Amino acid sequence: MASDFSQLKVGFIGAGNMAYGIVKGILKSGYIIPANVTVSAPSANNFARFQEMGVHLVHSNVDTVSGTQLVFLAVKPHLIRTVVTEVLPHLTERHTIVSVAAGVTLETLEQLLPAEVGTVRLMPNLPCVLQEGALLFARGSTATPETGTLLKCLLSACGAVEEGPESWIDIHTGLSGSGVAFVYLFAEAMAEGAVKMGMPSVLAQRIAAQTILGAGHMLRDSGKPAAVLRGDVCTPGGTTIYGLHALEKGGVRSAAMSAVEAATERARELGQK
Repeated sequence: MASDFSQLKVGFIGAGNMAYGIVKGILKSGYIIPANVTVSAPSANNFARFQEMGVHLVHSNVDTVSGTQLVFLAVKPHLIRTVVTEVLPHLTERHTIVSVAAGVTLETLEQLLPAEVGTVRLMPNLPCVLQEGALLFARGSTATPETGTLLKCLLSACGAVEEGPESWIDIHTGLSGSGVAFVYLFAEAMAEGAVKMGMPSVLAQRIAAQTILGAGHMLRDSGKPAAVLRGDVCTPGGTTIYGLHALEKGGVRSAAMSAVEAATERARELGQK
């Protein structure tokens, strides 16, 4: 793995949303130029948005691997074995493989790949495409701490990037990967409540989105726990405490915890298949 980021060549096998978001972030970081990024996919259907970024586009996974050192496997989980088998003869000790495939464990990757190839498991989430993602990665047994530092630098523009043990990856999937949809459901319900009270739907949706965006920024940037920020909004006998009481009576806290638990357990089940 090259220590000079400017000379590092990065490949992506797969041209879906996650690949797009990560490529966009890597280029935004300023460490890698478009000429040093190659993206491969069997179809050109998703190539247009990558073309706008000026990266190399090919249909050969072998070409992608042969011309790069850091390779992201951004394909569906059931395609991992097929893709690895295809490029296996072209992998060397200079390569590091980063899998973005949900449920594919480091153990599985290390069984498929040569022992000298570094492996990393990365789990981003959908807001990566807007550079507001939450990403967690775990290094395999042959991936060095320097590889972790490299990834944090390259992915920093994608959003918040954290490293942890692999056991956290499925939890991250339940909390942040699936959690995006949980937030959308809550936003939808809030907007519908406003519509019920007489606000036009389009305006209600816009305000609900901005409310969640603003609350998220405050939670991230203030340094205060969510419970403290929630308390800051409440005044004795005011509207917020009445609304919170209604949410608690509806079991929203328990439902949210159960949703993260259920999504995490499903991620673990998928990893065992």
